[in-house]
Amino acid sequence: MRIAIGADHAGYVYKGRIIELLEGRNIEVIDFGTMNLDSVDYPNYAFRVAEAVRDHQADLGILICGTGVGMSIAANKVRGIRAGVCQSVFAARAIKEHNNANIICLGARTNTIDEIVEFVTIYLEAKFTHGERHIKRIEMIHRYEEEN
Repeated sequence: MRIAIGADHAGYVYKGRIIELLEGRNIEVIDFGTMNLDSVDYPNYAFRVAEAVRDHQADLGILICGTGVGMSIAANKVRGIRAGVCQSVFAARAIKEHNNANIICLGARTNTIDEIVEFVTIYLEAKFTHGERHIKRIEMIHRYEEEN
């Protein structure tokens, strides 16, 4: 498995810890930055990760900013991306099982690093349930995206 990861200055420190977790699980990581604590514009990192997932350079993506919300908004502008904000154990599981999210967006200012590590672990281990209602909803999103 290959995962693209990106963070802004708020998520930079957490990004390093998540990379350690992923590499410890023998997951290849593509790090799109940022590479320090200097203030940066989060959309640049969201777009890079989302494009890598869209273009099949990575199987999944992880984005970290202050809340995860800004990264999610930006990543979801890329066609084919389903980026979900995660601030709870329930969300970590549901965004994969119900929404088949291909990017998880996390908040370094809303959750502790230990919580974030738990969320990423749950997200990676969860499987899309393929339930008829879930497939129908994802197909609705894709049809809308293609038509508009």
